[in-house]
Amino acid sequence: MDRLSNTVRPYAWGSTTAIPALLGVAPTGEPQAEMWMGAHPGAPSRITRTGPDATAGTTTPAAEQPLTDVIATDPVRELGPATVEKFGPRLPFLLKLLAAGAPLSLQVHPDLAQAQQGYADEERRSVPIDAAHRTYKDANHKPELICALTPFDGLCGFRRPIEAAEAMEALGVDSLKPYADLLRAHPEEAALREVLTAILTADPVEMAETVTAATAAAERLGGAYAPYARIAHHFPGDAGVIAAMLLNYVQLQPGEALFLGAGVPHAYLDGLGVEIMANSDNVLRCGLTPKHIDVPELLRIVRFEATDPGVLRPEASPSGEELYETPVDEFRLSRFDLSPGAAPVDLTAATPQILLCTAGAPKAGELGLVPGDSVFVPSGEKAEVSGTGTLFRATVVA
Repeated sequence: MDRLSNTVRPYAWGSTTAIPALLGVAPTGEPQAEMWMGAHPGAPSRITRTGPDATAGTTTPAAEQPLTDVIATDPVRELGPATVEKFGPRLPFLLKLLAAGAPLSLQVHPDLAQAQQGYADEERRSVPIDAAHRTYKDANHKPELICALTPFDGLCGFRRPIEAAEAMEALGVDSLKPYADLLRAHPEEAALREVLTAILTADPVEMAETVTAATAAAERLGGAYAPYARIAHHFPGDAGVIAAMLLNYVQLQPGEALFLGAGVPHAYLDGLGVEIMANSDNVLRCGLTPKHIDVPELLRIVRFEATDPGVLRPEASPSGEELYETPVDEFRLSRFDLSPGAAPVDLTAATPQILLCTAGAPKAGELGLVPGDSVFVPSGEKAEVSGTGTLFRATVVA
């Protein structure tokens, strides 16, 4: 079992206080958006492991190593044969603390076949991997789950077209009327597709005027319109403000979660949570961003259907493990609330694990943990947790 040293990413939308408050450190004044735990090549966690030195008959000096290198040296030992056979010689998930102080981009992720096709096409056309207009960074899909640690706001999936039409009409903005009419005049899939297309391809100057008028109306009405005014404050004139009105607004309470599958448009707005995802960088943006928006590819990927956002609550088991059920194998997220005096819980498994403490002072093996601490448990290694506090457990289904 190895304690992880993790990188905090300073994205502009990050909260300046949420992650420092959890870690019990002073804020720096800069945004701290995500703390990454895992073996993503962009910012792998680091471990310090002492190993045997066969020639000297002693042990090698402890040195900090990227988890990517540790896994690459012996993937079967670290991940287990079943994980390697199913996912290849890499950790298939990335675990994060995510702290949104401002809205993230409105975005959607491809399914596995779409990602493989899109990546192969851009490779064939020799689109540089770091090009601003490059859509597919890899050939993997990116399902994800966000579990709230604090009240957490977001947008997730299309709401019924008639509800979106009513919301737009209530703002009393003449330039929104054509969108509302389209939402009322077509079958559900056609209505959503046509309106999102119209929003994203509208004249930028005219759209900026529409957003300005809609923002003023949202501020005046307040209530259910307050989130759109808040979004517009961060993205004045952005077409994504209007696109956001097509989506379900969701408020998670601590312990509740959202699963974001392929083709589901979404955006996180505010709050601190534990996020887990398949190890991929494939994001297609559809607003609330200055970055490239590939409208034709986006329209191919998006699932144009009204859906319930599907707030998840964990399912308890006799062992005390509370599991967030999802339909993917790349990750499995669960939570343990450890009570004083309770018997230790054995988490030994044939799959790799990352354990993250978010409250209290539990122990993982002999390692004492405080909020924000995390450990990597190789496949098959003894993993017993005890003490008092909350631990999240990330692993795979293999």
